[in-house]
Amino acid sequence: MEFNLIIAKELGLKPNQVKEAVNLLDGGNTIPFIARYRKEATGELDENVLRNIVERLDYLRRLDQRKTEVLRLIGEQGKLTEELSAQITTAMVLHEVEDLYRPYKQKRRTRATIAKEKGLEPLAEWLLVQYIRGDPQTEAEKYLNEELEVNSTEEALAGAMDIIAETIADDADLRKRIREQTFKTADLVAVAEAKKAEERSPFEMYYDYREPVRKIPPHRVLALNRGEKEEFLSVRVETPPDTIRRIIEMKYVKTGQSAALAQKAALDSYKRLIEPSIEREVRAELSAQAEEQAIKVFAANLRQLLLQPPVRGKMVLGLDPGFRTGCKWAIVDETGKLYQVGVIYPHTGKGKREEAKEILRKAIKEYSADIIAIGNGTASRETEEVVAEMIQEDGIPVEFTLVSEAGASVYSASKLAGEEFPDFDLSLRSAVSIARRLQDPLAELVKIEPKAVGVGQYQHDVQPKRLEESLHGVVESCVNVVGVDLNTASASLLQYVAGLKPAVAKNIVAFRDEHGKFTRRDQLKKIPRLGAQTYIQCAGFIRLPDGVNPLENTPVHPESYQLAEDILKSIGYTSADLRERLTDVRNKLAVLDPNELAERFGAGVPTVRDILDALQRPGRDPREDLPRPLLRKDITHMEDLNEGMILEGTVRNVVDFGAFVDIGVKHDGLVHISQLSDKFIKHPMEAVAVGDIVKVRVIGIDKVRERVSLSMRDILANASSV
Repeated sequence: MEFNLIIAKELGLKPNQVKEAVNLLDGGNTIPFIARYRKEATGELDENVLRNIVERLDYLRRLDQRKTEVLRLIGEQGKLTEELSAQITTAMVLHEVEDLYRPYKQKRRTRATIAKEKGLEPLAEWLLVQYIRGDPQTEAEKYLNEELEVNSTEEALAGAMDIIAETIADDADLRKRIREQTFKTADLVAVAEAKKAEERSPFEMYYDYREPVRKIPPHRVLALNRGEKEEFLSVRVETPPDTIRRIIEMKYVKTGQSAALAQKAALDSYKRLIEPSIEREVRAELSAQAEEQAIKVFAANLRQLLLQPPVRGKMVLGLDPGFRTGCKWAIVDETGKLYQVGVIYPHTGKGKREEAKEILRKAIKEYSADIIAIGNGTASRETEEVVAEMIQEDGIPVEFTLVSEAGASVYSASKLAGEEFPDFDLSLRSAVSIARRLQDPLAELVKIEPKAVGVGQYQHDVQPKRLEESLHGVVESCVNVVGVDLNTASASLLQYVAGLKPAVAKNIVAFRDEHGKFTRRDQLKKIPRLGAQTYIQCAGFIRLPDGVNPLENTPVHPESYQLAEDILKSIGYTSADLRERLTDVRNKLAVLDPNELAERFGAGVPTVRDILDALQRPGRDPREDLPRPLLRKDITHMEDLNEGMILEGTVRNVVDFGAFVDIGVKHDGLVHISQLSDKFIKHPMEAVAVGDIVKVRVIGIDKVRERVSLSMRDILANASSV
């Protein structure tokens, strides 16, 4: 198979782009490295396209392996014809290959195989040629055989029809047509399980539900799957039977005295063999598509969460809310160093509430805390209320914000947290994590399994392996986009740098602990198990703010140091001036023409363009361009809301049907996809992303169910109060 040509056509790329990308990938290069430092070779393919190439290439290679195996297995049976070989070779999807292999696949003992053992296959073939004159009963008498237990013409004809039914079911072309027709005309139908029909559940809307297979959205498929798994629902694929019957009969039912028997066999084939199999395939394909969409949504939300801008230079008080077990708190300094931890019980009585406020006041005053980071889990809104009261009562110059606490308990119980805080009970470690998440979300969240971060839809219902692969790619991408300070990064962060494995990341930290700070990138070559190829992959993503070479605080790769120096020399400067005379250097670099420089120095235009950008902004963190967290000093109660109010909030999660926005009340409000934009959008992610600060209008309040409906459409025109 011409993999490169197939992928190029499917993804709308040039064949040479795909060829170069595949060669680089097969050569052991990482996706972040190729996307950043091999733009000339690939025609500037970005990470998303490269990941699509990897995924499609893997599928095509597995498909090719399966074709080879199927051809071998059929060939060993002596049944491989030129026509069949061509059909298998040209098949483009795995299920087509399996359909073609189906008649030759070793089966368990079926009704058809038993009939064949009784010598009834010639009778089945005779019945299928129904235009031949002759009586089926008379023909069947020829196959009566007491030894083979064929004692009557009825038994002979029944066995022959079993063979016909399996022949029809094994017809690859027919199965393809029936599968396509099922996707076009079938409905996905759900009903309540009898024993759960009167129960309240999250699946009530599906207790009597029907939707065309071709139209059902991915999140609904996963909801139905979960309802079925939890035994609230019975789900099936329902296809108009007449449509399918006609497709089968057109091929297998002709005129003649045996037409009725063939028709009966065809119906049996569909109901007993084809329909259950096709239903499984349709459900599996719908689930696979839904899982891919869920993973896509989760990955996009995770990326936004990881790339939230850090809040630097602030003393932070982290609060992990709780009712009975209390609220854990921790003070960390600007570098994330822990100063003090404790527990308060503000939700167990008025006296305890006042005591909790006093403890917080003292901690804030003693350590000059600037911001309070509150985890957004259980009791978060009640804890916000306590903090807001304290701020209002005392006029304390401190603000608070909600921080995602997803995975905090996972981190607290982890081996890594135990190594960081061996003297603290695991319940106290979560507050430290919450405080640090505000200071540097990426550095803290990489300590947790990506799937535990929890910003998606039905992510716990998808295949764990596929989810982990996708999320690992997201974290790897984020870490390499931002870059990593070699002298402060944890092993958890370093392991996501292009080319570095967990063991090598630990070796880097151990080397740093033993020998002190790194001063040059090439010192990495001294790290055990970090070879030349790994150094090439990782070097450009490593930062050394205080290193010997100022270029090493930029994304300029060591292989391009000389080019960078030549560019600086052309305007009368050196890399040393990036620290002492940056403004002057930046002004002169800004007017240079990348095309002219590329021609002068024999370099690629994309590389020159990236170097110019890097030299103008050494030490730049791309997260600084994103919106800052929304800080508050007070809260809003459900009772304070009125329809038409305009509020400011933070997008906490984006799903297929809308976005959830934190507006300061107990539960996040929902902006349905129809209310996200004045323009038509296919998906909420076209309008918002996790972490966005948005203005919303209240359009519905359900105080009983504590739900708020919001809109982002016509904000100013419909405002009644702000």
